[in-house]
Amino acid sequence: MRPLDRIDYQILDILQKEGRISMSELAARVHLSTTPCSERVKRLEREGVILGYHARIDPKKVDRNLLVFVEIKLSAKSGEVFEQVAENLSALPEVLECHLISGEFDYLVKARLKEMSAYRRLLGDLLKQLPASASSHSYVVMEEVKESLYLELS
Repeated sequence: MRPLDRIDYQILDILQKEGRISMSELAARVHLSTTPCSERVKRLEREGVILGYHARIDPKKVDRNLLVFVEIKLSAKSGEVFEQVAENLSALPEVLECHLISGEFDYLVKARLKEMSAYRRLLGDLLKQLPASASSHSYVVMEEVKESLYLELS
């Protein structure tokens, strides 16, 4: 991968905010013609800098009002256990994010569900499936103050 330059960063900044912008508009905004701009975007995609394009959906409009964070502590730790836990958690569609973390707990999980009973089922399934879960702590979100996928690049 070649190093990113100023124009690459401008392209990335614009695409983060306006993923559906036309290539001709993007090119005009970064002061390139359409073909070189398009080639840069394709290179950024090919090199894995741009991971994809997604529609952002309002959870309330699709009946996914409950946002929960769960800390999970494992009773046993090994590469094999971490691999199995990652596989199990990744397979659950309600799980939006899962992070192996340092500190008192091993995993931090972010899940979005319809209601508390759905969360109760998820937590039960989660703890049963994990090979070495010892304990969990849950945090139900009362109000979302900020959620963003935008990365400041300057």
